[in-house]
Amino acid sequence: MAQALAQAGIAAVFSYAGRTETPLVQPLPTRIGGFGGVDGLRRYVAEAGITHIIDATHPFAAQISRNAVAAGVPLIGLERPPWVAGPGDVWHHVPDNEAAAAALPDSPARVFLAIGKQHLGDFATKPRHHYLLRLVDQPTVPLPLPDITVILARGPFSDADDTDLLRHHRISHIVAKNAGGAGAQAKLVAARHLGLPVILVGRPALPPRPVAGSVAEVMAWLGHSTPLGV
Repeated sequence: MAQALAQAGIAAVFSYAGRTETPLVQPLPTRIGGFGGVDGLRRYVAEAGITHIIDATHPFAAQISRNAVAAGVPLIGLERPPWVAGPGDVWHHVPDNEAAAAALPDSPARVFLAIGKQHLGDFATKPRHHYLLRLVDQPTVPLPLPDITVILARGPFSDADDTDLLRHHRISHIVAKNAGGAGAQAKLVAARHLGLPVILVGRPALPPRPVAGSVAEVMAWLGHSTPLGV
């Protein structure tokens, strides 16, 4: 999306939440950090002369999406479609992390916890399991789980790599957010190959808003065509 805006010469600002230490460089002026809630976002929009918002945040970054809807300027969401189970998948759908933790077995298991690091405390109710985390940055505070392995890596990941990962760590269960897209899907393909159960957390509910499934749709909404090569 940033590449298309830059190539079309559209004045735009790319905003990162600041959750990773070394975010990817974008071809647009970039700001990093929160806005200070709805009121702070409204002030920023007014002071920066923002006329349109493209909400291309992670499907589980619900609060900023809700704030963006309330910011008071035209908005469109750019969303990846959620993953859908296919033949051979063993998926158990749950509404939130608490339900995901409850769905894990009571006997000790080896769990690939593919939810990031923000809500690990939700799984403290199941401390008997060994948890594998894959993070972009090294944690800077103690993690709230007693038996945990952290590996540092940045996606996208291949099906073969994730199959090897699950085998190497003798994973018996996977917990993941239904983020959609190709970049993080390899773990689900690997689980299918290995016959492993996946506990899949559903997306949070958001206020009604226009939604696009592609960069071209967003560009059309802005009144611009998609540049060649994007």
